[in-house]
Amino acid sequence: MTQDTKTDWKLSLKMLGPGLLFAGAAIGVSHLVWATRAGADFGLGLIWAVLIVHLFKYPFFEFGPRYAAATGENLLQGYRKLGRGVLFLLILMTIGTMFTIQAAVTIVTAGLAMGLFNVGLGIFHWSCIILLICVSILSIGRYNLLDKTMKVVILTLTISTLFAVLFSFGKSNPHLSFEPVFPFYDGGIIFLIALMGWMPAPIDLSVWHSLWAIEKEKNTKAHFGVKKALFDFNIGYVGTMILAFCFLLLGAIVMYDGTAGKFSSKGGEFAGQLISLYTTSLGDWAKWIIGIATFTTMFSTTLTCLDALPRTMSAATKELKSIAQQELKLDAKAYYWPWMILLLVGTLLILGLLVSSMGLMVKIATILSFMTAPFFAIANYKLVTSSFMPIAHHPSKRMKILSGFGICFLIGFCILYLLSLLKLIG
Repeated sequence: MTQDTKTDWKLSLKMLGPGLLFAGAAIGVSHLVWATRAGADFGLGLIWAVLIVHLFKYPFFEFGPRYAAATGENLLQGYRKLGRGVLFLLILMTIGTMFTIQAAVTIVTAGLAMGLFNVGLGIFHWSCIILLICVSILSIGRYNLLDKTMKVVILTLTISTLFAVLFSFGKSNPHLSFEPVFPFYDGGIIFLIALMGWMPAPIDLSVWHSLWAIEKEKNTKAHFGVKKALFDFNIGYVGTMILAFCFLLLGAIVMYDGTAGKFSSKGGEFAGQLISLYTTSLGDWAKWIIGIATFTTMFSTTLTCLDALPRTMSAATKELKSIAQQELKLDAKAYYWPWMILLLVGTLLILGLLVSSMGLMVKIATILSFMTAPFFAIANYKLVTSSFMPIAHHPSKRMKILSGFGICFLIGFCILYLLSLLKLIG
């Protein structure tokens, strides 16, 4: 290995961070809930669905770090160049879903903490403790501590999940079939839509990734280039796919008897039921391995969401202020912490007073994410193939073809979702 090659590898490893933050945000409810239930209800029959959705969504997530590394701008700045309507839609969608998303991931994390640490605290108190820990990480160390914390969390998550899968195989000795299942019957289509819609994450996570990529360069005071930014992204993306298969395997090995359908729809109760089921099926030894795997899964999502949502709104506010500055001579300011405080207040309000309405709010957030996915996929594609992007860093012909298939897939997905809402299918 030459000295230049060693230097490139060291720089690539140093660049790791935004991709792991993406993985931490993506590996959450989609993996813990939907992938596990897919295994529980259909065995390994839906591996095809997990593989296809990762393939077709790949370009639109990849375009986030690609654009950021090539231009030094985040996607919000790019959206503004495409037209203010794109920027305004992203802002409205984020405001409409941010409190519900943060409350949902926090309450599941709190439920897992209750199952692991039986110290007599209620779900709301655990939620407050988890949010306090996350805010402390973000306030004390800012992006640098977030970056380092997520490397430890993702490593812990990966190791504990792989151990859980291996031990589950040894304990259960399952006989699993890879024969594909196409559940277009008895409500199965609704489940398939939910699985593929949230796997590995909504498309707007590409905005979060672009913001983290810019912040990484600011903190390291180095420009890593498109090649190394995509190396970092691919590490995170492949990791999300591997762990999706792991949780699907866990569901198939431990629960392949329809048990998942009996789970509570409430986040806190579901978390406790999940750990209890693994413990019952595999033995008491499984509690801590499964508990650590699931807790780190949701803690990483809670932490990254708590950073990304106010970071996104702060950047969006800067763009709006920049527009106003041009037209009304107003100054632009950073709004990260005001948005953080607003997010915390809204989240605690939902958890303390509106938790009974969370199901409806999550459904609304789900619909918004589903229906806007093709729009943001097209926006990302237009941006990285436009004159705003250096032509040397435009996606390859194969990536453009894959993007075309991906856009058709997402549009078809929305049509399926609308038909299911109208009860014309499933």
